[in-house]
Amino acid sequence: MACSERHPLATRRVGAICALAVALVACGGPEPGPNPPPPPPVTIPITGQAVPELSAMDNAISDLIRTWRIPGAAVAVTYQERLVYARGFGYADTLAKRQVQPDALFRIASVSKPITAVTVLRLVEEGKLDLDAKAFDLIPDLLAPAGTTEDSRLDEITVRQLLWHVGGWDRDRSGDPVFQNAQIALSLGVGRPASAEDVIRYMRGRPLDFAPGSRYVYSNFGYMVLGRIIERITGQSYESYVRGSTLAAAGVTRMQVGHSRASERAQGEVTYYDLNTGPSVYPDGGMVPAPDGAFYIESMDSHGGWIASAVDLVKFVTGVDGRDVRPDLIPGALLLPMLSAPPGGIWTGAVHYGLGWLVRPDPGNWWHNGSLPGTASFVARYANGVTVAAVFNARAMTPSSAFESQVDPTLGSALGAVSSWPAHDLFSQFP
Repeated sequence: MACSERHPLATRRVGAICALAVALVACGGPEPGPNPPPPPPVTIPITGQAVPELSAMDNAISDLIRTWRIPGAAVAVTYQERLVYARGFGYADTLAKRQVQPDALFRIASVSKPITAVTVLRLVEEGKLDLDAKAFDLIPDLLAPAGTTEDSRLDEITVRQLLWHVGGWDRDRSGDPVFQNAQIALSLGVGRPASAEDVIRYMRGRPLDFAPGSRYVYSNFGYMVLGRIIERITGQSYESYVRGSTLAAAGVTRMQVGHSRASERAQGEVTYYDLNTGPSVYPDGGMVPAPDGAFYIESMDSHGGWIASAVDLVKFVTGVDGRDVRPDLIPGALLLPMLSAPPGGIWTGAVHYGLGWLVRPDPGNWWHNGSLPGTASFVARYANGVTVAAVFNARAMTPSSAFESQVDPTLGSALGAVSSWPAHDLFSQFP
């Protein structure tokens, strides 16, 4: 998926798994055969207040996770910046039979990028950052490893280009460094897991794949750099600053950067399910289920590391939607650049990537999706006054799963079936 974290385990299986309830749990032995996991129950448990006007959403999400054997999900919908729908579906933990609550915390993967982008734009509004500043001049302490030669074109890359994904890295050509943690730690001679700063230092000694600004290639690494820029400008850790500034201004209090190990999950966070296992990023980890340490989510903070509820996500989006019911996080003057495409004909199709958002051609419609082993997420702002967020604790529980491609149209169809909107506002139930 073009706008997601794309971990190598998305395309290969390592080790083995055995079926247990809805989930597959790593258990050793030969590589699994083609048999899919057992299906979820015929009746999907649903938590949260029933909303008759949005009963189509109940049915659509239940059918979606049943069809694709996804253990659990949560969905939130706002209309005219009022929270009109917030429900949990299925199981946060299949073994414990713990049902997903409407405000359960999920990894949101690349839906983290709009949060980073909005934080950058707030710093621009405050006069602390220039979108056209040279990005690597802002992190002068993160130097290339001794014995390597920097690509001179690194000096050309701007903050705006990082936001646009036109910085010069092509993960299909040279790999995605955010998922090369063990290799980078070994190359630098540092302990595992390698930090975000380690990854950046390593990449400063690598050549670019294309001239900055010449074409779009989705880059997790570019947003990793943006996180460190935020740290250097504010003098705080990325997570602390974003939580205390951007998210606090949106009224979001529970969002935080997630942890790789299952033993370190946050209170209220779901369990993640995936068909794959892989080597742990920790030196003593051995083989682990893919979501439980096969990648280092702490270092992925600014491009894919946040955990959030669906309610948190729609609350955040109501702060950047340009509507005037709830206060916006950025002034209206910054909405246009946030949604603008890069110049030079880089985008020729109907959809383009702005500053942290995918933008559809019809005015007022922008969104982002996210994906990691054990995670799928989606958030969208529509022109008709609706914002929706959906989060899932698996992304591929059947071979050759097409689940992720069905999320957007499923939500759109369910929302299109609404003939009248409730007058209530549920935000007060989810502080």
